[in-house]
Amino acid sequence: IETRAVMGGGQYATLKAFEDIKDSLPFSLKGIDSDNDQAFINYHLKRFCDTHKIQFTRGRPYKKDDNAHIEQKNWTHVIKILGYIRYDSEEALELMNDLYCNELHWFQNFFQPSVKLFKKVRIGSKLKRIYDTPKTPFRRVCECKDADPEKVARLKKLFLSLYPFELSQSIDKKLDQIYGVATKKLKFQRTSLAEFSKKEIALSLSSYG
Repeated sequence: IETRAVMGGGQYATLKAFEDIKDSLPFSLKGIDSDNDQAFINYHLKRFCDTHKIQFTRGRPYKKDDNAHIEQKNWTHVIKILGYIRYDSEEALELMNDLYCNELHWFQNFFQPSVKLFKKVRIGSKLKRIYDTPKTPFRRVCECKDADPEKVARLKKLFLSLYPFELSQSIDKKLDQIYGVATKKLKFQRTSLAEFSKKEIALSLSSYG
């Protein structure tokens, strides 16, 4: 999981964010699938994809379901954390990307398991969805044959140096700083990452022995 904040959704700023994400991934970027926003549908991003031989696809106009796998992360990885508050300063942008690239990035990738749909089975008129075993993004990368061995080795070393409860407290402190520079504060009840279930973290850590 890689997240970046961009000021105003400009085309050039969006391109720079993609370049940063590409360099941060522990595997090669194979494809980009976007909606029809002009921040994505432009020659800057097309040239970037052509240069690096990245497949570029987009959803159909007025078909929100085409972006289901992206939209489902908006709540858990952005809104639930930062809320519906307006941020429009360079200071806020810098603080958000500092959080996205460090503590929040480590917490989501190392300690938050997710499931993937394995297959669908139709039983009469009902459709049963079967999912795989919950795994963290980090573990999935470790099992990926196409991952960069050097980057994976660095990730393993980093993982051993992290403690999830201290990490969540650090995230909350940085979030308080970000809220402090918000342009307009709206009433929004967020869930502190310090309240993350001890049981869920224990289950996550147990998979690594």
